[in-house]
Amino acid sequence: MTLYNQAESNIRKTWFLITGFLIFIIALGWLFSRYFQSPVILYIAVIFSVLTSFGSYWWSDKIVLSMTRSHPIKEEDNRELFHIVENLCIASGIPMPKIYIMPEQQPNAFATGRDYQHAVVVVTAGLLGRLNKSELEGVIAHELSHIKNKDMLLQTVVVALAGIVVMLSDFFLRISFYSRRGSDNNRGGAIIALLGLAAAILAPIAATLVQLAISRKREFLADASGALLTRYPDGLAGALEKISGDPTPMRRASNSTAHLFISSPFKGKKGASWLVKIFMTHPPIAERVAALRGMKV
Repeated sequence: MTLYNQAESNIRKTWFLITGFLIFIIALGWLFSRYFQSPVILYIAVIFSVLTSFGSYWWSDKIVLSMTRSHPIKEEDNRELFHIVENLCIASGIPMPKIYIMPEQQPNAFATGRDYQHAVVVVTAGLLGRLNKSELEGVIAHELSHIKNKDMLLQTVVVALAGIVVMLSDFFLRISFYSRRGSDNNRGGAIIALLGLAAAILAPIAATLVQLAISRKREFLADASGALLTRYPDGLAGALEKISGDPTPMRRASNSTAHLFISSPFKGKKGASWLVKIFMTHPPIAERVAALRGMKV
């Protein structure tokens, strides 16, 4: 399989997951609206969740940069890094993003921003000190691929969908304690109530798993897209090995920003079991490296 096929496969899988997610939400909303006999509940939850999620998306770059204490640099501050980003942007056909440095010794990087005009590429100080030029190019190409693939927008949509599920489930569990619908005298109502209760408990877990699965597919896609951009998959593969093998902890690691990084900032929490994998924000590094080195450009 070539890197082109790998990229196309990950795009298809991502949209398959999103389609399934939408069907799941519609089914959940139908079930809850049948129980309460009111579709207004679903409409309110959807509107509120979408507004809050896209509100955070609109300010995502400023929020994340503030949380990570990253600061901007100019060309004279690091000419090599600036020129790598500039050359790869020309090759990929996207505008030059702002470049920020995160004052952390753990080698890592991420991209953020709601569109091309507000895009930001952030690298840690530790990354600049540990990677050679081809490895650094691989990492930057990966992050630029996230920008070009509009992953921030996609992740925001997914977060909004997951938020709708959580809100509906929480509302159902709270109101079901005060509602007298679905009494034992109505067998059909009782069945709907039981199904609704099971869905309310399991739906947030299912939504989280789908959200994480989409995040992992986008990482595979950014790896493939980045390798196509540099035409040198071994550069990114070598960078991933160095990043994952470095034991340096990140002082400001946060669950709310962990999914943005090229590799999870939480060290010492790796695992190979299927249960660990499905709750990971990133695919295992070994799988990503094997995919890169097994593909032909």
